[in-house]
Amino acid sequence: MSFSRMFKVFIPRYAFREITNISYGFLEQLGLKLVMLDLDNTIAEYKEPGPPERVIKWVEDLKNHGMELYIVSNSKRKERVTAFGLALGLDVIVKARKPSPKSIFQALNATGATANESALIGDQVYTDIIAANRAGVVSIAVKPRRLTNPFLAIRYGLEAPFRAMCKNKRY
Repeated sequence: MSFSRMFKVFIPRYAFREITNISYGFLEQLGLKLVMLDLDNTIAEYKEPGPPERVIKWVEDLKNHGMELYIVSNSKRKERVTAFGLALGLDVIVKARKPSPKSIFQALNATGATANESALIGDQVYTDIIAANRAGVVSIAVKPRRLTNPFLAIRYGLEAPFRAMCKNKRY
């Protein structure tokens, strides 16, 4: 068995530099109706109090095209996740416990979407990508917004081989 086949759960199906590089047209070509978003280091940096303007515009564009979006965050800071959800007009799941796929299934049940028409976008292989792949939704990795401490830099370094194995890089 090849290395990539054995570790398939770690490999994102697609990879982009940042979330706002993912167009509605691309998501539509994949037949997606629901896009779940990680919050920290995907939508915004850990310390940002609200979504950046370019993310607000990106979310509005997708919503205007009929795309359903949902925040699925491992954060335990309910107030912060809820504030981002309100600012973007999105439902949220807090304390998602990714890489468990349970929160993804919860979002699918809440929206009525199927796994085949859904994706999860996140910055971490060991949480977001594994959860998406385990749930059977499209996994889309983005580069972290900012590596704020040595632990994040080390973890990102350990994820690099799996990111490199992604056959569908869009940067």
